[in-house]
Amino acid sequence: VEDGMVVGVGTGSTVAWFIDGLGRMRERIKAAVSSSEQSTQRLRGHGIEVIDLNSAGTLSLYVDGADECDPHKRLIKGGGAALTREKIIAEASQRFVCIVDPSKQVPVL
Repeated sequence: VEDGMVVGVGTGSTVAWFIDGLGRMRERIKAAVSSSEQSTQRLRGHGIEVIDLNSAGTLSLYVDGADECDPHKRLIKGGGAALTREKIIAEASQRFVCIVDPSKQVPVL
């Protein structure tokens, strides 16, 4: 995350930790584009302005979490309510960073 950036933010339990981190540096970022109402509420709770994608244009960075990841780093994004918005924001971003914690790791079948 760079100073003055509008950050695309996904949704879910792992992303909640990222949003908390953004909250500690909220004065350094311009705003965020959120993929869900849950993330929007958390961002606003940290005092981060949330804008829509049409206002933001192309994003430099989108951060989201995976539902599952195997040892080869192949990711699964689920079919939750925010999936369409997540895909749209990811496509509008130059860089996609996916956060995976140990609870998301699954063995190769």
